[in-house]
This record gives sequence, structure tokens and C-alpha cells, in this order.
Amino acid sequence: MRVQLLKADTDDCCQIHQMQIKAFAYLLDKYHDCTTNPGAEPLERVIQKMEQTCTDYYFIRLGRENIGAIRIVRLHNGAHRISPMFILPEFQGEGYAQQVIKNIESLYPDACRWELDTIKQEPKLCYLYEKMGYVTTGKEENIQPDMTIIFYEKLV
Repeated sequence: MRVQLLKADTDDCCQIHQMQIKAFAYLLDKYHDCTTNPGAEPLERVIQKMEQTCTDYYFIRLGRENIGAIRIVRLHNGAHRISPMFILPEFQGEGYAQQVIKNIESLYPDACRWELDTIKQEPKLCYLYEKMGYVTTGKEENIQPDMTIIFYEKLV
């Protein structure tokens, strides 16, 4: 089954927040990173992001069910950033994230560069983005001894 994207608005912040907590719980538990993990973000922060004029949120839908969400930030000079993208645990590993990336990139034909970041110590996440054509920029940020954020980009 193919996923679809449905634009979200401020009325959807509570649902996005709850899904985000569930989707990132594993990584939050593993790394105990309450600074950068979206699963530790308060609802107020999701609302602030939703209200930014440069931000679009979309539900990731499978049939009639929301199984995740993605936030797109329109940066300067045609750059766009994915931050965050998540799929609920029970729907992970089915290829939906690949479909989402393809779909979202086609929704923004004016984008000349895509950016995102992930945890370097999570090989499945790195593999996903590299499979989708993203390459490391060389920039990394050590968050703690066992956790490094690695930055990716894709030129279009």
C-alpha cells in the first residue's frame, strides 16, 4: 500500500506531538538525549514550529490512518530541510519512509538542495537517507560520548 501526505495545521499539533513522542521513544530511551530528541519536545514547541511561515507539516497516511508526520522547513536560496520525519514503530521497516521522501521532494519542485540530520550510530537511519541519494556533508556534532548527529544533503 502506498502512503499519502496530508497537510496538517495548528489544530493537528496535539496529534503530531503524541505521535512524535511514540515514534521517538526508542531513541530517547536508548540515548537519554532530552536536548535534541523530538520525543522530548514539549507540545508548545511543536505549536511554535507549526506557526512558522517557513514550515509545513504533513501527516503520513496509510489508507485513512495517520502513521507518522514530516516537517519541511523552507530555507534560503531554494534549500529545504526535513526536520523531523517519523513513522510510528508498528509501521516502520515497510518502505514507507522511502515513499515519503520521494513524495515530499516532488511536492517542492523549487528545491535545489535538501538537508537533514540523524544519529550516526543508527545504521538503519543512515542507510535509508543514503539509499535516497543523501550524502554526508562532513559536519558532525557530538551530543554525548555515544551519540553523534551527522548531517546530510541532497542536491537536486
